[in-house]
Amino acid sequence: MSSDAEWARYCSDDAEEDPDKRQMSVLRSYDGVKGMARITYYVVVPFVRMPDGGLLGLNAEEAPSQAHAEIRAFTRIGALRGVDTIVGAIAFSRSGDPPTGHFEDAVILARYGETPDDLERGGW
Repeated sequence: MSSDAEWARYCSDDAEEDPDKRQMSVLRSYDGVKGMARITYYVVVPFVRMPDGGLLGLNAEEAPSQAHAEIRAFTRIGALRGVDTIVGAIAFSRSGDPPTGHFEDAVILARYGETPDDLERGGW
């Protein structure tokens, strides 16, 4: 999209029927580069304790907002996942431009319970 008018036209008529367009219209912002779509994803990763004592991250869960991600991470502690108990969880965000594949580093929003020590070093 080369202009705001084109973007408005793209989002207006069929945004209600197309969830992807609706989401893009809500999450889109500019990071200083004209026309660069920027989307922020909010994600929760719960952890369980492995038999060897290490932590294992389970499937990431996308959340609709920062607040939802933080609450979901907190409420995962102590929940059962099969035979395992979730011992920790993190909530993080990641912003970028999906069409170009350019994304910033993840930002940890919240950590609850037991989480890996190497999260800040990108070891996850």
